[in-house]
Amino acid sequence: MLNRTIRLAAFAALGHHLASLTEAEITELAFRARNQNAWFDLPNVRTALAGIVHLLAEPALSQWASRYPAEPAAPRQVGVVMAGNIPMVGFHDLLCVLLSGHTLLAKLSKDDTLLMLWLRQQLLEIEPLFAEHLHVVERLNAADAFIATGSDNTARYFEFYFKSRPHIIRRNRTSLAILTGDETAEELAALGPDIFQYYGLGCRNVSKLYVPEGYDFVPLLDALQPWQHVLNHHKYQNNYDYNKSILLVNAVPHLDTGFLLLTAQTALVSPISVLHYSTYTQEIDLLDQLTNVAAQTQCLVSAGGRFAGSVPFGRAQSPSVADYADGLDTMEFLATEL
Repeated sequence: MLNRTIRLAAFAALGHHLASLTEAEITELAFRARNQNAWFDLPNVRTALAGIVHLLAEPALSQWASRYPAEPAAPRQVGVVMAGNIPMVGFHDLLCVLLSGHTLLAKLSKDDTLLMLWLRQQLLEIEPLFAEHLHVVERLNAADAFIATGSDNTARYFEFYFKSRPHIIRRNRTSLAILTGDETAEELAALGPDIFQYYGLGCRNVSKLYVPEGYDFVPLLDALQPWQHVLNHHKYQNNYDYNKSILLVNAVPHLDTGFLLLTAQTALVSPISVLHYSTYTQEIDLLDQLTNVAAQTQCLVSAGGRFAGSVPFGRAQSPSVADYADGLDTMEFLATEL
């Protein structure tokens, strides 16, 4: 019987297995992944694997799981529409559904099929009993409940299609950074991964800054120089060239580092290679602005995590297993709504 103890042991073993992969194995896996999705290069695949290892670390994994019922009142089939913007981003939903004792019907993103199928195979080799509870499907007609991640447009479709059954529908979210002008060079450098990891494609990537009026951007831009290598990726460079031309043609004031464009915009989500910013006068003004966009914010970062509700620079892409997308407790949903 596949009980909670066995499920936990299997996922912990998966974490150990992924941590033990050699550089040659990761390189070969990333080579195959990039053939399917050009954004999934070696640094991104390596970072994503490290993130999963972090999620599966003991004893935090067991402590997190212990907050929820060990077994469901009635096992259900849960259909999950997975995103594919960054490598293996659907893993957390896979973990939640299987660890809660339900059966997963996974509809994979066409952009992240190879890695998710590979991850499924690794888990089944560790615990073959999961084969009856982990299915990759094209249609979700048999599902009793749904978890779907997509854009605001696809969310409207999901809401209509899944309205008669329990569901979690996730929408567009992005991450924000607060700057005060008092940050050290080291703190500013730590913001780099939050902006550039995964080339800015994730909902936990910082796409907008909040800076005080009169902010001097020079120290920040100097601190971000080590990330100029992102321009070596042809798709990133294409985005940079295109967005730069749009700003120039429309005479939009902006700063240009040669690989990153900064411009004052109210919009939260910025195009790849572009970082938006807004200014504030006092902290109360900043708090008002952040409150107005809380429903669209995935993660907030500040130097040392000094601002309430924020995490330190450099931590946006390292969520814990209890950090749920859109702030919706997936495990609680699986325990109480089905």
